[in-house]
Amino acid sequence: RQAFTLVKWLLCSVLSGSVIGLIGALFYKCLQYVTNIRTTYSFTLFFLPLAGIIIVFIYRLTNEADNTGTNLVITAIQSNVEVPVKVTPLIIISTLLTHLCGGSAGREGAALQMGGSIGNAIGKFFRFDDKDKHVMIMCGMSAAFSALFGTPMAAAILPMEIVSVGVMYYTALVPCVISSLVAHGVAYLFGVSNQWFSIEHIPDFGILPAVQISILAVLCALVSIVFCILLHKSEEIYRKLFQNPYIRIFAGGCIVVILTMLVGNQNYNGTGIGIIQMCIDGTVRPEAFLLKMIFTALTLGAGYKGGEIVPSFFTGAAFGCLFGTLTGISPTLCTAVGMTAVFCGVTNCPITSLLISFELFGYDGMPYFLLAVAFSYMLSGYFGLYRSQKIVYSKYKTSYINKTTH
Repeated sequence: RQAFTLVKWLLCSVLSGSVIGLIGALFYKCLQYVTNIRTTYSFTLFFLPLAGIIIVFIYRLTNEADNTGTNLVITAIQSNVEVPVKVTPLIIISTLLTHLCGGSAGREGAALQMGGSIGNAIGKFFRFDDKDKHVMIMCGMSAAFSALFGTPMAAAILPMEIVSVGVMYYTALVPCVISSLVAHGVAYLFGVSNQWFSIEHIPDFGILPAVQISILAVLCALVSIVFCILLHKSEEIYRKLFQNPYIRIFAGGCIVVILTMLVGNQNYNGTGIGIIQMCIDGTVRPEAFLLKMIFTALTLGAGYKGGEIVPSFFTGAAFGCLFGTLTGISPTLCTAVGMTAVFCGVTNCPITSLLISFELFGYDGMPYFLLAVAFSYMLSGYFGLYRSQKIVYSKYKTSYINKTTH
């Protein structure tokens, strides 16, 4: 029986990783292309309100107006809700439009939805039962995240950890690992290389630097709470002010355009990967972390598509760099710790956070990353990016609570 199960999941995960790795690589190239257009021709920003109307139109046209994005994928693993395969082209087109016209968003929302919908389709094709389809959805999420981010270790664990905090779906371990590695290999063949940041000036681990990094992690937990509140409240306010989704997204686009003009540059539009690199180099404006949170909340709350994870990296990097600059600790290390801690705070995924820190920054800062993840996970409370994420076991006691995040 074990041999049959192994062969089944090997075949399905290799298929999933190959297909999603290919689609993910093409999507990555398209994102690069539209980002180059936006940075070369800055006037594309003024088409953001129009892009919003097109996004709402195509979602309504395909009867996906009530699509809850990544929340839908998480719900599909928890229950028997379907993730239709049409989600893949919808999220790819709408994310590209958002990035082309300067919306502030990431790419992992598209990755998780795309991977989840294709994984679900493969499960349906092979006539899997609901439980095996859930594994295929996680398998697809791992493949897409790995292809787009180039972090196969973190991608393999993320879907198992993000659905139900406190409970890991180890049934999906082999499929998620295989599909993640295959997708990473396929994407690499197409020239999608993983992001790597070099950290310099890592102080020897001792009591003083450990305390300083712990303080940064505590502050990052608070920043992650603020980020989650901003994202959720902006959506609520938009819905209250503009009940019509066309007017809502048009108004949101106009607000982002006006705010960009007031700031005087497009540093906070798109993913902001370039600014993260500046933070690693130790240069950042003090208000950068706050502005990125505001830009992202205004963009996604209005109904534009993309992801929240890269903006959380930007926020953590900018805040960490600011902390390092003000306190005199290595700004580069603080940037890396800030990214890891805020990511952990908004996703409630400590193991994934630790793995992603190793894949992005190497192992030299390991004790600092470990401290940051622990403090951020504990002190970020029951807040999270995804409302459908469940906190199964309390963060503070060994008790079963089974509540959704705030």
